[in-house]
Amino acid sequence: MEILQALFTSLVSILTLFIITKLIGNREMSQLSMFDYINSITIGSIAAELATTEFTDSLKPFVAMLVYGIIIFLLSILTDKSIKLRRLVTGKAIILFDNGEIFSKNLQKARIDINEFMSQLRINGYFDLSNIQTIILEANGKVSILPVSDQRPIIGKDLGIKPTQDNLVANVIIDGNILFENLKHTGKNEKWLIDQLKSHDIKEISDIFLATCDLNNKLQVYKKHGEKMMLDLFE
Repeated sequence: MEILQALFTSLVSILTLFIITKLIGNREMSQLSMFDYINSITIGSIAAELATTEFTDSLKPFVAMLVYGIIIFLLSILTDKSIKLRRLVTGKAIILFDNGEIFSKNLQKARIDINEFMSQLRINGYFDLSNIQTIILEANGKVSILPVSDQRPIIGKDLGIKPTQDNLVANVIIDGNILFENLKHTGKNEKWLIDQLKSHDIKEISDIFLATCDLNNKLQVYKKHGEKMMLDLFE
């Protein structure tokens, strides 16, 4: 009987969670505001409680899930119609750096220390503040960076040319294992791959951490590295 109750409440929990997810909308984790993120965790916790509670006690967590889902759904409609409410619920962007000035008060407001600030820059491909004009912390927690004009990447339009279109690359080896389906997708076979590896002076596939191949038959190989990078330049 207890197993049947657990089965029933689990199904109800999954169905309710699915409906609420559809009501809230499909967004990536990086697009969620802090409010959305916390509510998602809360709803998930309630769903877990609903799935494991007895049938006679399942009404409370079920109603709680519905209340959370309905409130989030209504707030999403209201924030679409009101800029002030949207800023209150989802927050607003904060300028952390502009024209050579680091705004320490804004960093404190965002609860970001200087080490985390610099790590975010490195994650976005910038290792020198002098190459950056403005840094903005978006409401969803992501960092947007505007480079100085003479440091931004050159595009084909700047040079008056139209580069050829890049295509997706396929992972053909991961952690020493050949991915035969991906290799087949590139139009190549194992023999071709082995020959290419020999040209890269690689004898053992187990030595490869990652190998990729594009539609132009360009193979990129990354070997396993047994040594640690000991330099610590970022503290």
